[in-house]
Amino acid sequence: MATAAAAPVWSVDPRTGKRREQVAVEATAAEVDAAVRAARAARPALAARTARAALLRRAADLLDATGARVIEAADAETALGPGRLTGELARTTYQLRACADAADEGAFLDVRIDHADPSLTPPRPDLRRHKIPLGPVAVYAASNFPLAFSVPGGDTASALAAGCPVVVKAHPDHPATSELVAALLRRAAAETGLPEGVVGLVHGFDAGVELVRHPLIAAAGFTGSVRGGRALFDAAAARPHPIPFHGELGSLNPVVVTEAAAAERAAEIGVGLAASMTLGVGQFCVKPGLALVPEGPDGDRLLTALTAAVSDTEAGVLLDHRMRDAFVDGVRARAQLPGVEAPVTPGAGGDHTVGAGFLTLPAARLLDDPAAYALLLEECFGPVTVVVRHTGDDEAAAVLAQLPGNLTATLHLSAEESAGQDPAARGARLLAEATALAGRIVVNGWPTGVAVAPAQHHGGPYPATTSTATSVGATAIERWLRPVVHQDTPDALLPVELREGNPLGLPRWVDGRPERG
Repeated sequence: MATAAAAPVWSVDPRTGKRREQVAVEATAAEVDAAVRAARAARPALAARTARAALLRRAADLLDATGARVIEAADAETALGPGRLTGELARTTYQLRACADAADEGAFLDVRIDHADPSLTPPRPDLRRHKIPLGPVAVYAASNFPLAFSVPGGDTASALAAGCPVVVKAHPDHPATSELVAALLRRAAAETGLPEGVVGLVHGFDAGVELVRHPLIAAAGFTGSVRGGRALFDAAAARPHPIPFHGELGSLNPVVVTEAAAAERAAEIGVGLAASMTLGVGQFCVKPGLALVPEGPDGDRLLTALTAAVSDTEAGVLLDHRMRDAFVDGVRARAQLPGVEAPVTPGAGGDHTVGAGFLTLPAARLLDDPAAYALLLEECFGPVTVVVRHTGDDEAAAVLAQLPGNLTATLHLSAEESAGQDPAARGARLLAEATALAGRIVVNGWPTGVAVAPAQHHGGPYPATTSTATSVGATAIERWLRPVVHQDTPDALLPVELREGNPLGLPRWVDGRPERG
């Protein structure tokens, strides 16, 4: 029987919907297996943290040196624009270098040593704990960040810093960019004395499923839709040996504006909301998709400013025509719900573009029949937000109670509310409500923009993410590690990280106290 030809992988221009070039073919099960086995074979080469750091820094240098070509390729496939992509490239190389610094420092090893103490009841043996790499990691690239959350992005950088080789499933919206940057990462590996198999790349839906099911894959990182992420999450859990699946699936990112805040700066908040919800044509994972705005004259002034700012926003191109169709259908379905109004109607802006807009609804209607308005509480990918008009803190809190987990929650408080020290005060109460919902709480700002920093947390209760881990910041490395304890092991047989005298100069805890050699 003849074997079916492998399906071609095309690079498509989202500005026209036309194919640009054939980039690759979808990977077969055998090709996925080969990529995973190459990654597994490369694992010993990543044992030295100095080797990981060198790889990450060289990858950052090569991306910087090839920046113009990378940005051109990404813009041709995503229509995100050179300005946005220049910033994303800088973020990506910063992230790679930050992970290199973390690899050098080694704090993520979380070394803890408790010397034997026979005087305790019961007696304590000598215990030495640290963390080791899980093994090859499957990374699923994101549509909206062709660099920072794709082949050279945070999942890849943190996994390599942890000592885990990666196999990336390329996103179909930017396959040519994926091939280009994967080649740069493999070149960085070769130039730093590592096997190129430390970074593999496969294309195709079936390849993505094969990847998460492969018995040698030890963990997975995903950024995308609830539907796609949940299918892979379930597949990871259904394996004979389930694996950790760190998925970012979807988020509404609510914004709450108090009556006092609206009275204080209605126009400023309205303009800020417009800028945040339309940034990148509304294609950020932390786009505010729901805003709780007070009824009354101050809330009306906020909406007037929001209307003017959104009306001045030019139509934009989404990442692909499938997303465009989903956006147009999604806003139409929401606008048709009883009582929903559209001060600025979102939807199709042309054959290949969409126009920004927003919808409004009284909070009382939503609370009277939550099931009827459930669609308003789901993410709609693109430049739209839903403004729910509330009559006070109790009603705003009741709406928040209807929401699933989120990446972010934003509060706009007045100066007096922000300064209150009383736990029962308005600002403190809303802060507690928001904290139960999200992984990052923003006060008097906007959620779009996720700084790469040690204190950052990019995650939240399900469906925002499938785990409690972060995908941004140095602690993202911890996702790809597991702890191991050595008990009463002779010093000569211990991993060097756990030996007496701290020969590597690592940050360690010894007998309950910090130590650095």
